[in-house]
Amino acid sequence: MNKIFIALLAISTCIACKQSAQTKSTNLTESDTVASNTLSDENIADAWTYLYGRYLVIQQESIDINKEKVGYNRIKYTPLGSTTFAIPNLDVANLEAWIAVDSSHAVILNVPQVKGRYYTVQLLNGWGEVITNINEHNYPKHPYGKFALTIIGTNPTIPSDAVRIYLPAAKIKMLANVELKNSPAEAVNLQRRFTLTVPEGIQIDPPLAIPIFTHANPIGGEIFDKAEAIIASYPDAMLNASQMQEIVKKVTTYRKSSLKASKHIDSVVLAKAIPVFLSSTKGFDIPNGGWSVSYAAGHFGNNVIARAITNYSDLWANQIKELIYFVGLTDSNNDPLNGSNTYELKFQSTQLPDSMVNAFWSVTLYNLPDYRVMENSLKRYGRSNVSGMKMNTDGSLSIVLAPTMPKNVPEVNWLPTPKGKGFALIFRLYAAKPDVLSGNWFPAPIEKK
Repeated sequence: MNKIFIALLAISTCIACKQSAQTKSTNLTESDTVASNTLSDENIADAWTYLYGRYLVIQQESIDINKEKVGYNRIKYTPLGSTTFAIPNLDVANLEAWIAVDSSHAVILNVPQVKGRYYTVQLLNGWGEVITNINEHNYPKHPYGKFALTIIGTNPTIPSDAVRIYLPAAKIKMLANVELKNSPAEAVNLQRRFTLTVPEGIQIDPPLAIPIFTHANPIGGEIFDKAEAIIASYPDAMLNASQMQEIVKKVTTYRKSSLKASKHIDSVVLAKAIPVFLSSTKGFDIPNGGWSVSYAAGHFGNNVIARAITNYSDLWANQIKELIYFVGLTDSNNDPLNGSNTYELKFQSTQLPDSMVNAFWSVTLYNLPDYRVMENSLKRYGRSNVSGMKMNTDGSLSIVLAPTMPKNVPEVNWLPTPKGKGFALIFRLYAAKPDVLSGNWFPAPIEKK
């Protein structure tokens, strides 16, 4: 498989084998032998990876609905500057919701008019793929106002001034971002004007019940025990979905054939599928100056592992034409980033990030392994195009990362690092230009000084 994926978590793990108690014979039956002869260990591993991408979405839905009690068709407005969760994005005012409709009812999404700053409303399906982004670029004739969300193939009554958006199934995830720019208060005002109009009587199924698992301890072979229900729960837009689902079906049939077959699948998942998957989350084959990037986010084509890794490390990732980000875990010499060192990102005058976006950019520092911001006395977690940084005399731009204020560096250009601890950088570009999207531009190398 093509290894294009997002590198966000550097982890080590010891996976406990999870074997379900069964009462079948430990000897291979004739049907068991036939099934095993048509399946390779790679088939089993691929089937696990395919299902795991969907399991990660179901798990998040279950957490949000059953644990956090956010409910369906209710918008959660994230407080500005909140840093209490992993991978916070401090460049924008955020809001999110689980939206549920049925064949007889539409939900109306009300989008305010936004002038002079970037915004987008991102709708995603149950496999973590983008359905659409509502903004002035994608909907130039109707960039704001009413949007009627309905299931494809249904025709509930909607307002005459609403644009209908067809959904692949009854539930979707919505996230919206509004650029803070130099007026965060206005961004918050706009954030609160994104609303939902929800009719009474919508029939909503609860989240699917699945086994408990964690990032450090992914679900094992029991992932196949509910495979049929999982696949039936949401249509998959991936181009090779039917092929992958046929492999899953064969693995599931084989697993049910005997206890020995079940144990074989458990061992393959434990020894091959999970370790390969977790090692894949750590980075790229060919990094550039310490940075890694995914060009597959949002729409994954046939790239099963890219989708699963994206859902694992950055669930709800947007399409790169809206937001592309580069992840830095090492310096330009491939050594892990360490907060005791001093690093410089020096952008030449012809390669300034300002010239590579139609909207804005930022770089944010996170601790490891949980990707939360690192507290410091300045409460400074990143730098961006609105940070007021000073240019070098030759027109270049330097961002310096160090545990203490370096000499001969403008204070505004300094990003504090956690002394003695590892860290990661995420460089975000909103509405990036073609040179970025085509791979011809990377952020300046992360140079140790």
